[in-house]
Amino acid sequence: MLFRPRRLRKTAALRSLVRETILRPDDLVAPLFAIPGKNKKKEIISMPGQYQMSVEEIAKEVKSLWGLGVKSIILFGIPDKKDSIGSRSWAEDGIIQNTIKAVKDIIPEMIVITDICLCEYTDHGHCGVIKDGYVNNDATVELLVRQAISHAAAGADIVAPSDMMDGRVRAIRNALDMESYADIAILAYSAKYASAFYGPFRDAAGSAPIFGDRKSYQMDPANSREAIKEVLLDINEGADMVIVKPALSYLDIIKTVKEITNLPVGAYNVSGEYSMIKAAARLGWLDEQNTMMESLISIKRAGADIILTYFAKDAAKILGE
Repeated sequence: MLFRPRRLRKTAALRSLVRETILRPDDLVAPLFAIPGKNKKKEIISMPGQYQMSVEEIAKEVKSLWGLGVKSIILFGIPDKKDSIGSRSWAEDGIIQNTIKAVKDIIPEMIVITDICLCEYTDHGHCGVIKDGYVNNDATVELLVRQAISHAAAGADIVAPSDMMDGRVRAIRNALDMESYADIAILAYSAKYASAFYGPFRDAAGSAPIFGDRKSYQMDPANSREAIKEVLLDINEGADMVIVKPALSYLDIIKTVKEITNLPVGAYNVSGEYSMIKAAARLGWLDEQNTMMESLISIKRAGADIILTYFAKDAAKILGE
């Protein structure tokens, strides 16, 4: 007898019937960049189709996303001023705090995730407090706690520490519980690699370090066992969900993480992964829509329950057809 797997590929309806991996708009989280001012919407040159937006423009974008079935956003803020410790990150009238309130006023059900990191707010661009030319872990964690509490107070549903400081998940969990924010979840960037794929994001967030790099706190791309150690540490410290970042070059890590935990696993389809597809499509080298969807499916197939992606809006339009 000749086996004929092609029988189940004959028509679109058959292929749909036996499809193993299903991508939904609900799986997607849209990253948004908030800037001070009014009626501002500035395209990010290195990320075509993505914008830095003032609060009211983000509110419009959130309405559009919700209408397409994208029910989660993650906010990144570009402050009105920066200093050595990133103090605007926990200010009551900070850009993220104001944006959270605006989003919740318009669509209370929208899941608002906030980035917990200092890099966008420091004048040196590193993710923490600099002491003797080095990012000091424990001094940084104290400030990350303040940032997380301020976001919770403003109405965030989930805080997402992306800094890769040791012990920050436990410190944030303890502080949230003590301040009566026990219901606020933590989405931990547990396996965040020191990747070259972040370049366009640093243009968008104005967060490129002015000296050195982030290899002393973000993970070595050559390591996989270390990712497991980091994930397990964050779970033990109280993380409700974990993220692997980037996604496409680390599908093996996503798969392994999914195998070792029952927690929801996220993956960040980062700026460089987005911009490569956009650039190739503009040159006519790739079909943008099909390449986008294949990339997102591969991330889901590897084991990601949640996908943070700049393609969220475009993908949701296709998935809703």
